[in-house]
Amino acid sequence: MASPKPTRKTVADLKTNILNPALTSTYVCDFTFPGAVAKWANNITGIGNGITFDNVGNVSIACREASLPGTSLATHEMLNDFTGIRERHAYRRQYDDTASFTFYVDVNYDSIFLFENWINFIVNQDNNDKLTKNSNYSYTVNFPDEYKSEIHIRKFERDYAGRNLEYTFFDAYPLSINTMPLSYDASQVLQCTVNYCFSRYIINAPDGYTKPPSAPSPVSPTPEKSSKILDAQPFEFESSNITDEYYNNFGDNEQNATNSADFFDGSNTGPFGESVA
Repeated sequence: MASPKPTRKTVADLKTNILNPALTSTYVCDFTFPGAVAKWANNITGIGNGITFDNVGNVSIACREASLPGTSLATHEMLNDFTGIRERHAYRRQYDDTASFTFYVDVNYDSIFLFENWINFIVNQDNNDKLTKNSNYSYTVNFPDEYKSEIHIRKFERDYAGRNLEYTFFDAYPLSINTMPLSYDASQVLQCTVNYCFSRYIINAPDGYTKPPSAPSPVSPTPEKSSKILDAQPFEFESSNITDEYYNNFGDNEQNATNSADFFDGSNTGPFGESVA
C-alpha cells in the first residue's frame, strides 16, 4: 500500500485541528459510596459527619487532581517461526494498579472522614468498640461485594458542548491514604490524596452529543435602512439675535464671515462695534 500524498492545509484546518486543544482543568469526578459503607458511616460506629449527598457532592467538587487511567497489552514473544524476525503477540490486556485522586480539605474535614469511614468499614473497625484500644486488637475484613463500588471521571471542555470522555472504574475501593504534612511554615491548603484500587475500566462517549454553536454571521444593513440614512436631513441651527445682527452689519457675503482679516480693519473696533485694545 502506497503512502498518502501530502495535501494542502488551510488556516481553517489548523484552527479546527491544532488550535482547538483539550484542556486539563475541565473535568468532574463522581464517587459512589456503597450502601453498606454509607450505613456504617451514618451509624454511631462511624466517625466524622457521616455520608450525605451534600458532603459527597462537595468532595466531588474539591477533587483538584485526577488522572485518566493507563493500559497496556501483555505479549508473548515468538523467536523461531521466521529467521531473524521476532514476533510479539498480545494475549492479555493489563490495567494500572491504582488510580490517585487529590482533594482539598474543608473545615469540616469531609474529604478525610469519608474515606476513613470507607476504610474503617472494610476492616470492621468499630469506633465504639473498646477493644480497638487494646494492644491485642484483631479484626475480620468484610466481603468484597460490600465495599467495592464504581468511580466515574467525565472529561469535557469549557463550552460544555461537543464530545465528552467518560471513564468508569469497576470494583473500586480506597487502597491507601497518603500522609498529609503539617508544619508551622507558611500556611497552605490541606490536601488529601486517596489511592483507589480497581479491577478494570471502560471508556465511552456519553449520549447527548451536541454540535458546538456556530458563530453568528454579521448582519448587513438592508436597502431600506440605507436609503433612510441617505435621505436624512442635515442638522440646522436655529437663528439667534447675534447672528442676525452680524449679517445685518456685514451683509450676506459668507466669505466675510469666515475671513478673520475682515473682522479687524485697523479701526480698533470689532465686528459688532465693540472697542478692541
